[in-house]
Amino acid sequence: MRVVLIGATGNAGSRILNELVNRGHQVTAIARHPEKVAKLNGVTTVKGNLDNCAPLVDLMAGHDAVISSVKFKSYDTKELVDTVRKTGVKRYLVVGGAGTLFVAPGKMVMDSPDFPKEVLPEAQAGGFLLEQLKATSDLDWTFISPSLIFRPGERTGKYRVGMDDLLMTEKGPSTISMEDYAIAMVDELEKPQHIRQRFTVGY
Repeated sequence: MRVVLIGATGNAGSRILNELVNRGHQVTAIARHPEKVAKLNGVTTVKGNLDNCAPLVDLMAGHDAVISSVKFKSYDTKELVDTVRKTGVKRYLVVGGAGTLFVAPGKMVMDSPDFPKEVLPEAQAGGFLLEQLKATSDLDWTFISPSLIFRPGERTGKYRVGMDDLLMTEKGPSTISMEDYAIAMVDELEKPQHIRQRFTVGY
């Protein structure tokens, strides 16, 4: 596929980039600092940022999918969604957060009193984007939340899937490596199972 990846230099984005390339996809990587994008076969790097989305419409048009892997607080989520809609690209996948997953009926992770205050604005912005997507009828979107513990690690090729509830283990909240999260992201791209849905992955 021809895939736009926004945020290809980030922790999750760089691993998604590697996974896409390893599976033979053609990637247009849009980055604020294109010189930081890994030099890989099949990757075209384009300078761009989400402070000004208008020029991105033409850059994204003609692709099969758009993947967004950027911090929610770093851009206007509504503007980006509207920009993707203008491109005519229907498939839109988002690297989500764990803060909007539920730990009890009506109670999300970010509602917990011990949820880090410095992370709360980012989690709330992610929740706002998720609600925007749910109200959108002309995008085949998927919002993929990682487990509560999400960090670089091993590429095992294994993961389990949940929907809106935080995945748990006998020892507490589930974990997921960024490498295995990238596998889940590209699996969903290649064989869609969650169109217009949020799901989560973990061990």
